[in-house]
Amino acid sequence: MTDQPDPHPPAPPTRSRATAWAAYLACALAWLYAVPSFYWTLGGTAGLDTVGGAIEELARTRDPAGIALGLGAGILKVAGGLLALALVRPWGRGIPRRLLGGAAWTASAVLTAYGGVLVAAGALVLIGLISPSGPVDRTALRWHVLLWDLWFLVWGLLLGLATWQCGREPRRMS
Repeated sequence: MTDQPDPHPPAPPTRSRATAWAAYLACALAWLYAVPSFYWTLGGTAGLDTVGGAIEELARTRDPAGIALGLGAGILKVAGGLLALALVRPWGRGIPRRLLGGAAWTASAVLTAYGGVLVAAGALVLIGLISPSGPVDRTALRWHVLLWDLWFLVWGLLLGLATWQCGREPRRMS
């Protein structure tokens, strides 16, 4: 009796549920976060008061720098979503493992640190432990602590979780 080749090769490896959920949630957060960036870049004004400061002013005056900033932010958020998907989708295997893992870890660290520092500092101002030298838009600051900056923090943590899980799974990111 001769060994016949298996006409049904094994399926490509699949991601664990935890990895997939973390990556898909990170992608969803990134793409949902891109929506207001593009909306404000295109001239929308609803919700701009929740951002406050120079960003709000640039968007309201339709300053070319503000338009470029909004467009760039939106594009980076879309790219961040694609990065999360590359960790779990078959097309992501075409990206060298170290490049994909390095980019994902870097993005996760930046998002987590940025969001974490801003949430912590904003919360300390809101509860009165830090007194800024200048005026504070407390409404915008509350929105940043409870939504905008917290969004970066959660997005970064989810991307980090997905990246960590992919690194634990054999030969998944290449």
